[in-house]
Amino acid sequence: YNSKVVGKYTKVVESGSFHEKKKGVLQMLIGEYNHSVDTKGRIIMPAKFRDDIGELFYITISQEKGQCLKVYSPQEWNLFFEKVSAIKESDKIAVRFKREVLSHSAECNVDKQGRILIPDILIKYAGLERDVAVVGQGSYIELWDYNKWLDYNAEETEIDEEQFAEHLSSYGL
Repeated sequence: YNSKVVGKYTKVVESGSFHEKKKGVLQMLIGEYNHSVDTKGRIIMPAKFRDDIGELFYITISQEKGQCLKVYSPQEWNLFFEKVSAIKESDKIAVRFKREVLSHSAECNVDKQGRILIPDILIKYAGLERDVAVVGQGSYIELWDYNKWLDYNAEETEIDEEQFAEHLSSYGL
């Protein structure tokens, strides 16, 4: 870890990923919360996540087309944005990704009721209907249509357990 104390926060950089350490605890966006998206496209962001990353979020599409949305803190978004911005115009495949992801991104502020407004284009992209799974992924959050989330988890159980364990061992898990 490399760290620097800034007020009540400590900036911690580990493996190229920025995390905030608040009151001695490394930010870990973990857990699953279920909320509903209202008719105006608003969803309650769990208080735990708001406490960890603040009142400003960046939301974009995932690389798995149409599966879910990704929600980043400003610090994580800056790291992601730097990588996307470094894509060379001569790399047509990567430029296609850059155009798609940046045109499907938005800055979201939390309102007084703890909700964020998800743009219609992103709601349609991820197929968010009513019930939404808000899933912590360590340094970012995923928003899934609840039924897609259930389907995804059912699919994952069909993976051969031995191959799964072998694959994860390459990450030291």
